[in-house]
Amino acid sequence: MKKIQTSKLLLMWAVVILGISAIAFSCSSDSSAYTCASCHDTPEALAANDGSAKGIYKGVEAGSTGTLSINILNGSSTITATMVLDGVTALLTSSVAFVDGQAYVAPFTGTYNGTAVSITFSVAIGGLSPIVTASNIPGHAGATFVLYKETSVSLIEAFEGTYTKTGGETGVFNILLSRALNKWGGVALNNEAGSTSDEIDGTINADNQLIVNGNGIILGTVSGDEIHGSFQDSSLATISITGHRTL
Repeated sequence: MKKIQTSKLLLMWAVVILGISAIAFSCSSDSSAYTCASCHDTPEALAANDGSAKGIYKGVEAGSTGTLSINILNGSSTITATMVLDGVTALLTSSVAFVDGQAYVAPFTGTYNGTAVSITFSVAIGGLSPIVTASNIPGHAGATFVLYKETSVSLIEAFEGTYTKTGGETGVFNILLSRALNKWGGVALNNEAGSTSDEIDGTINADNQLIVNGNGIILGTVSGDEIHGSFQDSSLATISITGHRTL
């Protein structure tokens, strides 16, 4: 009698184990979510720079598509920038000295595809209002940048993506966001017109939805390192967006 009970118990455990294995296999085989392997999961910015113009700044660009990362004396003695446009990286440097307690305005120069390029970066005292005021990038005239300052408690993430609109219009749609601060900003480029749209921004709600400031439109949803969404503009045209994190 005991042998029969033991056999039944072993059979039951075998069924449970096989069931768990099948579920695990099913979940792993169905998982296809994109993950940015090169992106940071925690802020690079040092706490000592949180209230300073020193530190880390990250941004997205439209006028092609790309990202920008600026490092002003963040744990180093150098002032550098890394710009990635259409998948090509340009390493930029600044020779303007940083002075504590002052705003910082400087040109960053380097080469892109073998050609000299420059961007002029400006940030107010305390790291407020970071902006690219001018750029000279051959083949990328009219490039528009959106920048945020990263702090030790607020990771900044950059997503590069595209949009499609009723009627066949397509373009670039890039978004910069901070989940800790529940805010985002974006810039778009119509592929046919070749010009950037007005910059837009908004908030992130508890469901990780991107809400547009001013009209409350839900632009899309952030899920891990991806953004997807569909909404109607003021003319009732449907716009769909998709993007993935690259910085």
